[in-house]
Amino acid sequence: MAALRPTDVLGRVTLVTGKEEFLNERTIAAVRAACRKHDPEAELSETLGSELSLASLGELSAPSLFSSTRCVVVRGLEHLPEEAFDGLLGYAAEPVEDVALVLAHGGGPKGSGVLAKLRKLEAVTEHKSAELRPSEFGRFVASEVRSLGATIDEPAAELLVQSVGHDLRSLAGAADQLANDFPGEALTSEKVKRYFGGRAEAKSFAVADAAFWGRREAALEELRWALDGGTAPVLVTSAFAGSARGIARYKAAPRGLREADLAREVGVPPWKLRTVRDQSRGWSDAGVAHAIMAIAKADADIKGAASDPAYTLERLALTVTGLREGR
Repeated sequence: MAALRPTDVLGRVTLVTGKEEFLNERTIAAVRAACRKHDPEAELSETLGSELSLASLGELSAPSLFSSTRCVVVRGLEHLPEEAFDGLLGYAAEPVEDVALVLAHGGGPKGSGVLAKLRKLEAVTEHKSAELRPSEFGRFVASEVRSLGATIDEPAAELLVQSVGHDLRSLAGAADQLANDFPGEALTSEKVKRYFGGRAEAKSFAVADAAFWGRREAALEELRWALDGGTAPVLVTSAFAGSARGIARYKAAPRGLREADLAREVGVPPWKLRTVRDQSRGWSDAGVAHAIMAIAKADADIKGAASDPAYTLERLALTVTGLREGR
């Protein structure tokens, strides 16, 4: 997020809502940084919503002996006692000039009444963190990289997501590592592979991708590399299932949609949509249905019904490539 100015937070109430804990923590850190920018000796304090009362809020927001500037963070606003509602709303209507009050609500319906009233107050600014959809993680990576003075193309960003997963903190750390190791440079898929290509998730996607293109030898080779590298068999069947779902959704999606809308319908980022579109040309509806059944059987087998997961996955790769080639 963009840096906050002292005037954005002092004498105001910052309302932090949503379930994305990492983004919420960033907002809280930005408020604290703005306070320290205004006054390096600014006093920082925290409390829990369940422990807040009018008396304790007064103590927290009062000037200290060491600094008149304070940043007070109240976590778990959803647990605020009902008897403290009026006191908090009264303070939020007329915040203390040199105090930055942060109210963090973890999401959910609890405490929605006080949230609704806080949102109506002029001195309250809300920063809401919505949960990211699968197609949005690549854009998150690109934004992180830009903020660090580097650039990354869509395929490389999506590869990083596939390699690291959907944990925002881990993705931000990976973006930071790449941007700092290649300062000011374009981050390519090759650079991502160099650092994170050994991740099990990335290897499993490589197997599935080759299989759904109908490339038998490549799929088997990628599978051997994945298993030799310690990739869990269940990750391979998961990647196969993801590829099958993408093709099925693309084939079932309404025609005439704009590319961005079609990507949302399919559940993939726009750059990935082009891959799904090209792959789908080699698949009939019956072929996709048979592939989904083969994947379900393989998944059940490796979860206990089969004694040799490697053989099960080789059979799956051969089945899927054969279904595409047989069209």
